[in-house]
Amino acid sequence: MTAAEEAELARLFRAALAGDEKAYAVFLSRVAALVRGFARRRIDHGIDPGDVVQECLLAIHTKRHTWRDDAPVRPWIFAIARYKIIDAFRRRGRRIEVDIADFAETLAEPEQESVSQREVERALERLPPGQRQVVSSISVEGRSIAETAQALGMNETAVRVALHRGLAAIAKGQK
Repeated sequence: MTAAEEAELARLFRAALAGDEKAYAVFLSRVAALVRGFARRRIDHGIDPGDVVQECLLAIHTKRHTWRDDAPVRPWIFAIARYKIIDAFRRRGRRIEVDIADFAETLAEPEQESVSQREVERALERLPPGQRQVVSSISVEGRSIAETAQALGMNETAVRVALHRGLAAIAKGQK
């Protein structure tokens, strides 16, 4: 866009802000063409540029009072268009859905953790009795922090501390 075209666009917008409906219609028509081209260059087939143009025109209309008439109008328009494109990407998300059956043969089998009962018992034997009870209750028996605290007559904070220390001691012993 040349400087003369930029100046004409700003003139049309000033006239529109002053109440000239014809100037506003011409302004919006030119802006729609600018935004459509801008959007097409930045988005893929998953988003309709027409939707971005409509949202941008609506935003320009509702935010027209934020434009400073001593500033160029095109950067203001493209800033709005950029945010509307970002909004469209957010709504769509960046997920790609594929059928897992198409490539199931290439996926690795999940590794099976094979920890024997004896290994668990040996790890627990190295812990002080309080930590052993907490780690066993939560990690082996599957109780919650609250259930363990109630069963052992401890507060939940003490259970969390004992669990953390017990697991840290087990991890340290395995290195």
